[in-house]
Amino acid sequence: LMVEQMGATMLRGLRGNLDLPRNNGDATATWEGENDANAETNLTFDKISLTPNRLGAFTDVSKQLMIQSSIDVENLVRRRLNFAVQKAVDTAALNGSGSGNQPTGILNTSGIGDVAGGTNGATPTFGNLVDLETALAVDNADMGRIGYLTTPGIRGYLKQTIIDSGSGRFIWPVGANELNGYRVGVTTQVPNDLTKGTASGICHAVIFGNWEELLIGQWAGLDIVVDPYSSSKNALVTLVVNSWWDMAVRHPESFAAMKDALTS
Repeated sequence: LMVEQMGATMLRGLRGNLDLPRNNGDATATWEGENDANAETNLTFDKISLTPNRLGAFTDVSKQLMIQSSIDVENLVRRRLNFAVQKAVDTAALNGSGSGNQPTGILNTSGIGDVAGGTNGATPTFGNLVDLETALAVDNADMGRIGYLTTPGIRGYLKQTIIDSGSGRFIWPVGANELNGYRVGVTTQVPNDLTKGTASGICHAVIFGNWEELLIGQWAGLDIVVDPYSSSKNALVTLVVNSWWDMAVRHPESFAAMKDALTS
């Protein structure tokens, strides 16, 4: 999982529904006289609930392929199904719609910081990156496993874009694994088909945040069933995979995103 590499908090082996307490209000301290009574501060709490959502797939493999192949086809297919599950979890964690049995991802979480490029999108600038960082800082959320995650297209654009005409420095330096001093990751699971104004289906996302605040729950492990019977009359073996996941952002202020970045 790319989000796990970025630092997401993984909660594996869950059983029942999970309620996690969340402090959603700051405590305050007051300067007092030598013998004055301390002023009361009221902490407020709510909860984040994680409930399992089933993610599955299946494929048929011909018995002829299995007996003729020089490799272990069954294990190959298992690995590819596992990879499909990992991609789907990454995609949901980043941009899940929250409907149709799909969890809500970072980009669709209410309350995250928003940096707009323009009415019809815009190519990202160094200033946009600074604005993403500022969106966390003003909420005292610039701590933890902070980093950027974006698309290959945005990486390619930033590697060819200088910070300003006089510096001669590129926004994304050649050979660097950091962007403006922060960790950075690239994945095709970050969407590049968003819409802003007349820029229809061509906008990329740039996400900046404390990835520890992304919670991903998994119930049990991957359930893989090899079924040689259901399609036996067609000489097929069916491999079925099921898994159960949920995800949530603990504090929306810990993330900010530019959703209208263009590459040209």
